[in-house]
Order: sequence, then C-alpha cells, then structure tokens
Amino acid sequence: MHRQAGNPPAWLPLVTGWLSLGCVLMVWEWAGHSSGSALAAILPPPSQFLRAIAQSDFKVGLGSQAESIYASVLSTFARVFAGMALAFVAAVLTGALLSLSRVATWSLGPILRLLAPIAPIAWIPTAIVVFGIGNTTAVFIVFMGVYFILTIATLAEIERVPQEFLTVAGNLGANAPQRWLWVVLPAILPGVFTLLRTNFIAAWMAVLVAEMVGLRDGLGAIIMMGRNLFNNDLIMFGMVVIGLSGFLVDKLLGFVARYILWWKV
Repeated sequence: MHRQAGNPPAWLPLVTGWLSLGCVLMVWEWAGHSSGSALAAILPPPSQFLRAIAQSDFKVGLGSQAESIYASVLSTFARVFAGMALAFVAAVLTGALLSLSRVATWSLGPILRLLAPIAPIAWIPTAIVVFGIGNTTAVFIVFMGVYFILTIATLAEIERVPQEFLTVAGNLGANAPQRWLWVVLPAILPGVFTLLRTNFIAAWMAVLVAEMVGLRDGLGAIIMMGRNLFNNDLIMFGMVVIGLSGFLVDKLLGFVARYILWWKV
C-alpha cells in the first residue's frame, strides 16, 4: 500500500523526536564541560552524574540505610499504580451507583464537583494525620488526585451511551443491573481509561510530592536526599529517571488504550 502524497513516512516523527533529544543531550554535555566547574556543579552533565551513580553501585543513602535505585523506582510505580487502579475501580462503581439512583445523584453529585478541583497535594497534611508517613499516604494522595475527576468523567460517558442500546437490551430481558454490566460498562471503559491516562501526569506528580514528605524510598525521596546531601548529581539523576519513567508509563497506558480498549461507541 502506497502512502498518500503529502503524508510523512511513519518513521519520520520517531526519528525527529530522537534527534531532538540527542541534540539536547549534546548541548547539555558540551555546556557542562565548557563553562567551567560552576555550571557543572549546578547543572552536572549526563556523563558526570551517570558516572557518579554507577560508582555508588546504583544505591542512594548513607551506610546501612542506602537504598537501591531500582527498588525506589519499583516503589514509586507500585504506589502510583495502586492509587490509580483503586481510583479507576471506585470511579466506575460510583458512576454505576449514581446512574442507577437519582437520589444518589442528587446527594453525591454536588459533593463530587466540590471536591474535584482540590489539588492532591492539598490532601497531604490530612493524609499524614490519618495514615502517618508511609505507603498508605502516598497511595491515598494519588487516589484523591484521580478519583473525583474520573467519577465525573464516568457520569459524562454514561450519558453518551446511545439509548437504543439500552432499549434493545431491555427488550431482550435484561434488568437494570444487567444493562449496566453488559451495555453501559463496555461502552464507557475506553473513554474513562483515556481520561485516566490524561490524569496520569497529575497522579505521578502527586506520588512524588508524597514521597518527598518523608518516605525513605521512591523517586521523590531520591530528590530530597540529593537536596539534603547537597548532591546535584543525585538530584539530576533523579529528575532524569522521573521523566523517563513517566514517559514509559504513558506509552504503556497508550498501548492499553489503543490495542486493548480499542473500541468506540
């Protein structure tokens, strides 16, 4: 099959993106080595902080309290995925309740719209008081940053389900819960998941801030440890890993949206 005239080849955006990234890294490396020790100390080039991290056996911290960077990355992933998964399930269940009960919609709708604009970071003091400093706090912050928006999106997706689908299901003998399970739920999943992917960046930032509050592991804790030790190599390495990890997770969510939840209503 020939591509249409005027359309760029499929590989061009990918190659252009990698070339742009390579140019940024080259300029960064050159600036760090050619501008003297002052700039290199503030903004260390990639070769410098990667070498420093490799020499530490990819561990951060002091003595027996040193933590593996790999374990920190996995800890952050576990927290953000746990919070997002709980928020996704809770949002869909809440949407089901509200769609099946007018009283529930009248009662809970205003509360959801009141709490949705609150930034997840604002929940940190409350979470620390209730749960203390630990994994539960980080998961809770991610949950609060995603749940309310996803619930509102679920309600919007439910309203978009064609009434004809529900009518046909009713004519075939399906009751209200069955119509929701076999008609509404499959219809709304792609749209709700797409919004979950859109809100991943907010959830990612929320878990990092929660880790900075006092957790010993996680990517946010790496940044705080670098600050406390005045170690810019560690700070820059943490920032690069945060950006790369977030990019990879976004691609993973995009893969799920495109090849698993691919249908549209």
